[in-house]
Amino acid sequence: MDLQELSKLLKTQLAHLLVSIPESKDLVLDADLTKPLDRVAGISFLKEHGVDKIFKLEAGQKALPGCGQRVYLVHPKMTTMKYIADHIKTERGKGERRAYKIVFVPRRLHICEKILESEGVMGYVTLDEFPLELFPLDTDLLSLETPDFFKSFYLENDTTYLHTVASSLVNLQRLFGKIPNVYTIGKGAKMTYELMQSMFEAHVDRKESKFHVGQLFIVDRDVDLISPMCSAMTYEALLDETFGIECCMINFDSSVTGDNKDTKLLLTSQDEIYSQIRDRHFAHVFSYLSAKAKDLQAIYSKKNNLKTVGDMKEYVANELRVLKHQQKLLATHIGACEVIMKTKNKSDFESFIRTEHSLLEGTDTKENLNYIEECLQKQFSPTLTLRLMCLLSLTQEGLSARDYKNLTTQFLHSHGFEHLVTFLSLKRLGLLTVQEVGGVGNRAGPSLGKKSNYRMLNRRLALVPKQGEETDLKTPTDMSYIFSGAYTPISCKLIEQILTRDTLVGLEEVGRLCGGLFSDIKQKKQPASGRSGAPTDPVMKVALVYFLGGCTYSEISALRFISRQLGVRIIVATTAIVSSQSLLGDIMEKSGR
Repeated sequence: MDLQELSKLLKTQLAHLLVSIPESKDLVLDADLTKPLDRVAGISFLKEHGVDKIFKLEAGQKALPGCGQRVYLVHPKMTTMKYIADHIKTERGKGERRAYKIVFVPRRLHICEKILESEGVMGYVTLDEFPLELFPLDTDLLSLETPDFFKSFYLENDTTYLHTVASSLVNLQRLFGKIPNVYTIGKGAKMTYELMQSMFEAHVDRKESKFHVGQLFIVDRDVDLISPMCSAMTYEALLDETFGIECCMINFDSSVTGDNKDTKLLLTSQDEIYSQIRDRHFAHVFSYLSAKAKDLQAIYSKKNNLKTVGDMKEYVANELRVLKHQQKLLATHIGACEVIMKTKNKSDFESFIRTEHSLLEGTDTKENLNYIEECLQKQFSPTLTLRLMCLLSLTQEGLSARDYKNLTTQFLHSHGFEHLVTFLSLKRLGLLTVQEVGGVGNRAGPSLGKKSNYRMLNRRLALVPKQGEETDLKTPTDMSYIFSGAYTPISCKLIEQILTRDTLVGLEEVGRLCGGLFSDIKQKKQPASGRSGAPTDPVMKVALVYFLGGCTYSEISALRFISRQLGVRIIVATTAIVSSQSLLGDIMEKSGR
């Protein structure tokens, strides 16, 4: 199963779309579509298919220069339609005449057409769709690149994106064959599965192609809200937290490169050094880089033993170029590690981690409260402090009314009263709630949010190692190494359990606590045969895990660990790759909004 087939299909569809508009045209892109489009096609591909100039769609634009044909490649949002309508009305008011085409990604919505009609520009545009849904970021990673899914679905109860997820799964299975065994974890996952089934019924393919993926897991983000709130400890997750990774692209500034030039790097498994260190605990990244530097130096010193011109020619042609490239990559990763270390040393990182681990263990509650209050008084980053407040609430299954009032009041005094809206949103999401009192509780309808069942789940699944148990961070035997042995992500633990058991039997209570477990099993795993123990059907050893609402790089590392331990190929699909900073940043009310 080659995920690059998805890229080829998307490039073909984009080529047909551009060729259908003859001659030269300008392309106007949504800001959050530039990186995905660059990964799928690239600027040279667009130029080859008649694109003259490329513009970014921004708020406040009234008009754009360019040729007589313009294509808007945008998400179907009402504000976007207003921006486009402003362009058309302003340009026609100036007497400019051009052909406009709006291409919706991944599909058109009726509400967008109504906005264009109300703005009086519907007669000047033609409409089309470009199904840019799941596309490959790496050999084991697919993304929908819709970071607002979490807020839209879990906070605003908007189910629009479920259609996009279901459609992406249907199109994936049309390409690689229908997946026989499906497991859903959470309410949204079950809704997506049912929508996917109805789409299959509406568009029945005449012949069933051989399947390439044996098992599908659809997982709700709100099954595990703790993982995004935990501090990143793997190299890849720390890179994202420190520098920001977009579509596997990262930009290193002079603090990393050591000169005045920025360096852009594609972080995938094609980078031999990066593929070896991305899932390692950060404490053991330097040791690998040091050993690699010595190996490269040994290869480089081979030039001193070359005796003939032929040997020198072969060395220069085959080894020197690769060597210089690897040395440059090595220097970049060492520079990135140094910046991460400096960033952590500037903050009270050790005390922060100690408090975080104590919260996960459920110990020293009073000391933890005191530390959070200290963070508020010292005006630490609001995102970091809010992370600890959310972790305290999630692990205690809600705060007491007194603690909730005390912490939120201090936060408002430190960071502004606009965050009253932030706390309302966090309560609705179940991230920061008040404990129920006397079994009745402060029920406020569906807006109260989902109740955390952390303690019961921890007991059932052993999410936090027992006191005294040490986790080997260098050669880990448990996926909790991604958080320094302090916590195992609930969703990853459940997937490991299901893959090992090949059934949901015995997980009924855990399923109830997680918001529902469901399975649709069409094909039982074939028993192992022969002395080697190899399965008779290797396709059942391929699993697709689809996160609704985003997954973290830490969870991706955990799933890669499971993949190695169980000998199962796991492909991770997600609506977006998220972190505590991106999730809380979307929820937090901005001043002056």
